[in-house]
Amino acid sequence: MLLKYPGLNYVPQKIISLVPSQTELLHYLGLENETIGITKFCIHPHEWFITKKRVGGTKNIDHKKIATLHPDLVIANKEENTKEDIETLSAKYPVWLTDIHNLAGALEMIRDIGKLTARNHEAMALAKLLKKLYPLHFKKTGRIAVVYLIWKDPFMTVGGDTFINSMLEYAGFDNVFSDLSRYPVISMEDINNSAARIILLSSEPYPFKEKHLKQMTLDTNKKIVLADGEMFSWYGSRLLYAKEYFKKIMDHIHSI
Repeated sequence: MLLKYPGLNYVPQKIISLVPSQTELLHYLGLENETIGITKFCIHPHEWFITKKRVGGTKNIDHKKIATLHPDLVIANKEENTKEDIETLSAKYPVWLTDIHNLAGALEMIRDIGKLTARNHEAMALAKLLKKLYPLHFKKTGRIAVVYLIWKDPFMTVGGDTFINSMLEYAGFDNVFSDLSRYPVISMEDINNSAARIILLSSEPYPFKEKHLKQMTLDTNKKIVLADGEMFSWYGSRLLYAKEYFKKIMDHIHSI
């Protein structure tokens, strides 16, 4: 869902992206020359990560660096960036702000950014392809109850109003905490008392690794699996690869 559209009467030539998944989308749309600044978390594509100017992190923007770049468009996200940074930037530059909760919102964002950057044809083609990959009606039977953890100390999961929850549904999971909102804190007791069969440990924002599997004490009927967080939470061109990843992780789960 688009929150703020700058209403530009020109095609931006100096874009700063503060959103990793949308930075990758800008690259997919061929905006190499137009994209002049990214965050330190915009790791895809790698060539941009090592060559583009970095303007801080997603939640600690370096406003002085941005000022030296004189952007004519800043791309931000309500969830990824702070309200204070967005307000400060909006007072100086055109800011395009999104708040994406599901696949439909992601497709709308892709089409809108195509219009905004004069890449309408490329963006429409991508959105059309993704719509074929992720039909509106997904399989309701044979689904696996899951807890998706994004943080530890304390444990945090995802509620039903998040983009991650939407992608869990497309992958074939039922989020046992979908009745909660946003990113609730839960306990190990909550996890063990839940109906979840699988605990997914995401690679981001907390970088869960193999060692963390051994640190969790679960009921014997539950299994822990590491998950690529980019595949569940990036809402740009990364979606092209997510469906195949979902198949692989499901195949793995069925084998354990």
